[in-house]
Amino acid sequence: MTTLRKLRVSAFGVGAVLASTLAVPAVADSSFYSQGSWHFGAGVINVNPKSDNGTVAGADASIGSDTAVSLTAEYFIRDNIGIELLAATPFDHDIALGGSHIGSTKHLPPTLSVNYHFPTKGKFTPFVGLGVNYTTFFEEETPLGTLELDDSFGLAASLGADWQITDHGALRVNVRYMDIDTDASLNGADIGTAEIDPITVGVSYIHRF
Repeated sequence: MTTLRKLRVSAFGVGAVLASTLAVPAVADSSFYSQGSWHFGAGVINVNPKSDNGTVAGADASIGSDTAVSLTAEYFIRDNIGIELLAATPFDHDIALGGSHIGSTKHLPPTLSVNYHFPTKGKFTPFVGLGVNYTTFFEEETPLGTLELDDSFGLAASLGADWQITDHGALRVNVRYMDIDTDASLNGADIGTAEIDPITVGVSYIHRF
């Protein structure tokens, strides 16, 4: 083989390698969010109710924040479009009226959402979601008597992003708004509606199957 031919072959080989390298992104998101795939996530989520929680028993109500373990499952009905279920371990919230602590409650807020993951063709993938939240309250406690908080249905919206770290794993940060209102009663008498309407912030690891 002549020197010139060797140079041509070498140049062709280098060019092929460069072309193949440039053609494939560092992490291909097309398969990560493909139709038929499942994503399971585990992390932590903070539920922070809005500052003005309405008037209950003639006084301004205040609901405290709490952090718990979060679990998510998402099934992709089409590329980049998934149906997600959010679950968590129970949240424990302090309740104050007129600035004085009067009790506490626990709640679970399962939320079903439809998410759209923007096809960025890279490691960073933002998404938006819209769905419905169901919140159930239990273990209400107060020294004033028997406190009951009704379950709640409401809309939920989310905004977040994934940072893909492997072919099957990603780190996720997301923020959600939940419309949560509950009618309260004390010793069987209605005392008002608590408007919780929290903003939640979550961090989790997502694994694709």
